[in-house]
Amino acid sequence: MATAPLRLEARAAIAYESVVPWIRAVLRGQKVLARVKPDGSFDADGGRVEIRYKASDPRAYRAGERNLERIPGEALLPDDAVVAGAEVAKAPARKEKEERSNARKADAATKALAPGAVPKDAWTVYADGACSGNPGPAGLGIVLVAPDGETRLEGYEYLGTATNNIAELTAILRAAEIVPRGAPFVVHTDSQYSIGVLTKGWKAKANQELIANVKSALASRSGWRLVYVPGHAGVPLNERADELAREAVSRRASRLPTVSAAD
Repeated sequence: MATAPLRLEARAAIAYESVVPWIRAVLRGQKVLARVKPDGSFDADGGRVEIRYKASDPRAYRAGERNLERIPGEALLPDDAVVAGAEVAKAPARKEKEERSNARKADAATKALAPGAVPKDAWTVYADGACSGNPGPAGLGIVLVAPDGETRLEGYEYLGTATNNIAELTAILRAAEIVPRGAPFVVHTDSQYSIGVLTKGWKAKANQELIANVKSALASRSGWRLVYVPGHAGVPLNERADELAREAVSRRASRLPTVSAAD
């Protein structure tokens, strides 16, 4: 008995899937080729996407989907636009280093969320920066929770062209400006750089004026503390601050809560 012919939609889907598995994207400022699904979205497995640095290079790598940026107007590419290849295995030392890093991040996230991590009379702040390219269009996001645990303020600010470090520092500056005067506060940030230059005596070659301004703003307040919290480690309000920072970049707009709203 003859096999029934494929329906037109099925044939079209098969043909489409065979010719659009790649797209050009940007990974940390560098152009790459990334795997996509038939609808053009990134083909992520466990949050990671197969990438190639060159179409002629058979070495395949994995990149976090959140670190990949679409290039406006880029067309989808057929499968044969990139040579067949195999994923490059991570060296044992690199795997061990990554495992230790993940363990430290999990521990930091647990401490940030532990009961009593923020004093009862203090505001809880999550401040984050985002940058599309480095430097590139940058923004900050901030989430503030009052000591009552119920009052929550959030907002974002577009900073124009800037670096990620500038966005992170400015987010902390806004925290010092927005929290009501006289109220203690704990700022959670995933920027080790910011904590280092503001509280650990790290020497900074760049952003010296901004660093001085942030230090001055913090010094004018009492009862503040900076706490490291790892990005994308399951800390909800830190994830929200990141979303807001990215919204500032995508909207090219600002919407910050005011001091009077926080009182």
